[in-house]
This record gives sequence, C-alpha cells and structure tokens, in this order.
Amino acid sequence: MSSAFVTCPLCEATCGLEVGIAANRIETVRGDDDDVFSKGFICPKGASLKALHDDPDRLHTPLVKCDGAFVEVSWDEAFAEIERRLPAIRQQYGDNAIAAYVGNPGAHNLGSLLYGRVLWKALATQNFYTAGTVDQVPKHFSSGYLFGDGLTIPIPDVDRTDFLLLLGANPLVSNGSLMTAPDMRGRLKAIQQRGGKVVVVDPRRTRTAELADQHLSVRPGTDALLLAALANVLFAEDRVQLGELAEHVDGVAQVRALVAPFAPEAVAPVVGVPADEIRGLARELSDAQTAAVYGRIGTTTQAFGTLASWLVDVLNVLTGNLDRPGGAMFPLAVGGQANAAPGRRRGFVHGRWRSRVRGLPEVVGELPVATLADEILTPGEGQVRALITVGGNPCVSTPHAARLSEAFDALEFMVSLDVYLNETTRHADVILPGPLPLARDHFDLVFYQLSVRNVANWSPAVLDTELPQEWETILRLVGVVMGQGPNADVAGLDDFVAAQAAQRAGLDPAVAAGRRGPARLVDLMLRGGPYDLTLADLEAAPHGIDLGPLRPRIPDVLATASGKIELAPEAITADVPRLVASLDDPPQQFVLIGRRQLSSNNSWMHNLSPLVRGGNKCTAHVHPDDAAKLGLADGALARISSRTGSVTVPVEITDTVRPGVVSIPHGWGHDVPGTRGEVARAHAGVNSNILADDLLLDVPSGTAVLNGIPIDVTAVA
Repeated sequence: MSSAFVTCPLCEATCGLEVGIAANRIETVRGDDDDVFSKGFICPKGASLKALHDDPDRLHTPLVKCDGAFVEVSWDEAFAEIERRLPAIRQQYGDNAIAAYVGNPGAHNLGSLLYGRVLWKALATQNFYTAGTVDQVPKHFSSGYLFGDGLTIPIPDVDRTDFLLLLGANPLVSNGSLMTAPDMRGRLKAIQQRGGKVVVVDPRRTRTAELADQHLSVRPGTDALLLAALANVLFAEDRVQLGELAEHVDGVAQVRALVAPFAPEAVAPVVGVPADEIRGLARELSDAQTAAVYGRIGTTTQAFGTLASWLVDVLNVLTGNLDRPGGAMFPLAVGGQANAAPGRRRGFVHGRWRSRVRGLPEVVGELPVATLADEILTPGEGQVRALITVGGNPCVSTPHAARLSEAFDALEFMVSLDVYLNETTRHADVILPGPLPLARDHFDLVFYQLSVRNVANWSPAVLDTELPQEWETILRLVGVVMGQGPNADVAGLDDFVAAQAAQRAGLDPAVAAGRRGPARLVDLMLRGGPYDLTLADLEAAPHGIDLGPLRPRIPDVLATASGKIELAPEAITADVPRLVASLDDPPQQFVLIGRRQLSSNNSWMHNLSPLVRGGNKCTAHVHPDDAAKLGLADGALARISSRTGSVTVPVEITDTVRPGVVSIPHGWGHDVPGTRGEVARAHAGVNSNILADDLLLDVPSGTAVLNGIPIDVTAVA
C-alpha cells in the first residue's frame, strides 16, 4: 500500500489527508499531520472518502431515458441524443430557452469551475442559477457594493483576534464557510486560551454556542436589527473609531442617520435580547484590543440577508477592525483572484438583467433560483424549455421544492452532469457521470480566496479512471452548443481556453507547455499571480505551501468608483426603511429554521453509511414549552405546514432551540420514486424545503428565506 497526500474536496475547510492506496482502491484515510494548514485535523466527511469511492449506487456509465426508463449507453450515444435535441430547442426558441443550474459540489470541482464558465458563455443564456441564492449571495452583494467585487469578502483573522462575534454560524459543525479554516474547535479554544472571548448569536444552542463564552438566543431573522442596534450604540456613546481606515471610508455620517431608529430599547422586544445585553455587547466589541464580526448562512438566508451582511462589515469598519491583524481581513490567494489584479478594475453592479416572470434581479451573473419554476411553467417568449444541471440537487435544496419538481417534469429536455441518480437527475433525459474526487486533479480555486491564512496546495489525481474528466465532458458540450457537433475537437477547444487565460494574465501560453486541462490553467494563474510560484512548486510540496498570515490590503484591494470603502451604498441602504418597518411587525407564533449536521453535507452525501449513523437524524427540534402546549411527545410525529406544503416528521424535544422555533435539518427527503440510493432511501427523512416559500425573499438580492419561515405545527394522532 502506498500513501498519497491530497486536500479533502468535500467542504470549505481544505484539510490535508493521507490516503492509503492499493490496486487503484482507497484502503485508508487519515489526517495529514504534516499539512501546513490543517496539521492532521480530519472530520467525518473527509474520513468517508473511501465510502464515497466504493458506493455501489454511483454512476459509471451515461444514462439516457427511453420510454420513461433510464438505460445505459455509450458516451457517443449520449452525446448523439444531446446533439439531436438541445440545439433544436435553442434554434427554435432562442438562447434564454436553455437554463443552467450549478450546485454546491461544483465549487469543489476544479474542472467544472474553470470550464463551466466556457459553457455558460457559449449558451449566452440569462437563465443561469446556482445554489448561491439559497446560500450566500447577500454577502457577495454587500461586499460588491462596499469594496467593489463580490468576492472581496473580509474574513475573520481568527488566529490573532481577541474577540470574535459569530452570527448564524456553526463552524464546529460546518467546518467554516466563507471562512476557510480547518479545526475551528481548536482555533476558537485558542482565542479563549489567550484571554479572548467568543460570542455566538443564534436561535439554537449549537455546538459552537456551547463552546462559546456567551450565547445570545435571538429570534430567527432579526440579526440585522441586532447589528443595527450595536452600530447605534457605537454612535450614541461616541465609540466609533476608524483608526487607519479613516481616509479610506465614505458614508459614515449616512450610516449614523440610518441606524438612529434602532436603539437597543426599540430593538430588544423584537430580537428577544434585553437592551442592556445589547449595550454590553457593543461596548465589549468596541473595547476589545482586536475584534472581528462574522455572519454566515443564518444571516444570509433570511428576509434581511443583505442588510445583515452589510452591517457585519459596517461594525468591522466602525470599530477600526477591518483590514488589520486580529480583525476582518482580505486574503491574498496564489492565483485566480480578481481583487489581486493590478490596475483599475471594473466596479460592482447588479440587476444587469431581470427574470422574465417576476422581474427579480441578476446578482454576480445569476438569477434567484426561487423563480426557476416560474420561468419553466409560465408560457411566453423566453420560456425555459431545456435545462443543464451540474452537480446540484435543487429539487431538494431550493424553496417550494415540490413545485420545482413539477416544473422539471414539464421541460422538453434536460441534461445532468452528476455521479448519482437523485431527486433532481431523475427528471433528466441524459445523465453524464464524472470521476470521483481522487480520480481528478484538485485545487481550491475559490476557498483560498476566503482563507484565514494564505496557503496553497495542489492535489493531483491519485486514482485511475475510465471516465472522461468533467472538463472534457463540458468542452464536448461546448462543441454541441457552438455547432461543432457531438465529436468536437476537445483538445483544440482546450488550447483556445488556455490561450485566452494566458492573454488575461499577460503570458505566453507556451510557458505551461506539456500540460492540459485544469493543470495548465492553474499553472498560468500561478505564474500571473501575486507570488513567485508555478504549479511545479506546488507539485514539489505535497503538504502545501504556507504563505503566511493575512496582511493589510487597503486601498489596493478596493475597486469601487470612489476608490474607497463605500459604507452607505444606495443599492443596500434603500432596504433600511423595510427594516425599520419590521420593528412593528407582530411576531409569528412558530417559525422554521434549518440545522447543520457534522456528518452531512447538504443533500449529496446521504448515501454513505458512515455518515447516516448516530446523531445524524432528520427530526424536528421543538422547545419543551411548545411541546407541552401542542401536545407533542418526544419521538412522536408532528405535521408541520406552511403556505407551500406540509411534512410529517418525528419530534425531538430539546431546550437547545428557543420557544417559537422549530428546526429541521436541510438536505433530506430521499423517499421519492425513480432514484438510485439504497442508503439514502433507508434514511429518507423529510425535505424541509417543501415548506420554504418561493415568495419569501431577501429583497435586494432575491435570495430565498430558509430561516424564519412561518409555519403551523400540530400533533399527529
């Protein structure tokens, strides 16, 4: 047995793994003690790589639907079917008749990241959707307008901070998100050990909240009110201290006026936190030697997701903690990072086009997935008639999921790139599988741009595969779309993509001669990046290269029209009156929130037996006081209903949720017919997104509300 050192490709933590391999099979998986970033840390997801590769239900051959049933076909036969049907739809109905959806796994797949953009450009459709609008687009929206680019996102410098305020985040379970950081338990404990403090704001007492020094249990969806109240206190008590940021910030006076209505006494009854605790938190944040405020999915998937995301960084600015060690800082990745490019860059705008039916705005090149079903089911010019999905499961992960499934049944043609026949791909006419993680090259193009430390690691494929790589499959699809037929010259298309990448970097493509596919593009990015590195340097360092702690980057990182931090952009602040009005909204009797699970990753790892054991249960968490009022018993069934549907789910009575809150984990509901997943079906659970309302959105960004959904709860006899 030989050892290979790779980066785990299953979540944002980018942990180093030592994989034992024999006869082209994974035998063992353990943490890489010598990894420069993770230093041996591993979570249950990383340990499940062997189960993922050995899963008998994963697809090895293309499938084509014939008379309602899937049959295995050759790659040439699959592409012949795509050639027969897809171009005809585009020719008859136009570019926007074809939509695309990219799921969460795509962010971990270098081939689809780099070459997918070539396909989307070739399609020229405005109907492009991703998992981002059920996740993090409000953070891209706010960062874009504050700093000039949607990926210029401040990351907590957790290894040097003295005070960390976390809202709607559970990194001990998620391993960090929009904050690449292995071993968050160790990192948070280190803050405490050096005399610092960790505060968690969350409607649930999560694992992270249990470790924290203080937990504030807020009402779901009120984070923006709490943050505005903290800013109000900073102004009222003359605690605003911009420090070295002062000459780089516009809009402080406007922010003072905008947060004036949010005094702690006005906010406290709605948020559910006493006014004196809000004041005390603001003072601690202001008095800390260094501090960072961080918000995650609990803050972005709510009715005020953009305002909450904006106010997180408003607080980092007002306390002088933005862009300084121990505060919130901007990583500098080894390559592929737009805000590292020298010279003047194009500023951020949104709403360059809008959805046909509901007029929802484009943000970072995509439309809100909450309106995808509308675009399919509503007749008229521009109606979506065909769909391409890449590594996503929107029939489980998006709001009003049952309606989206009905919409997919109405499509004239659908192609899916996926290794599973799941709740979404069962609707496809053609499914094209790809190699599993260790049979393809890996590099964390996105997550090194969000890392708490500047590092880099290249993982070459360590297993052989008979399947074509995703980038080859995608380029073959590009050939079909561009009229070159199902047998396009993939090598020639790859040369063209590389030549364009080299031109953008100001390089001769010959410097990466001898490489193909993603390896060539990454080599070009490294050569054109901010460090003196090539891919050969990363190949010679199997445990990664440590490029040091985060460093101040203002003003060079900014790309706004003014060249400054624009703290009060109208695109964001126009939504503040809606937040003011919410102070008078009567509270809902019951609201639904999601829940992260350590041995789960959205919907796409539930067919692995090691990850569905123990506490990984699909239950409804209900507070004991609510259970007594409703006549609910622990382990009994409850019917939970919303405007869009209802589910019946076992009850788990626990005081880890506040009264009035029900929590169901995200990504389950594997009991629909036509799928292929024995383990997932045996642990089906319920799809909580049947309850998510596609009409409830964060107004500026169009992102779906998945936390704070009004529901009714009744006992099932």
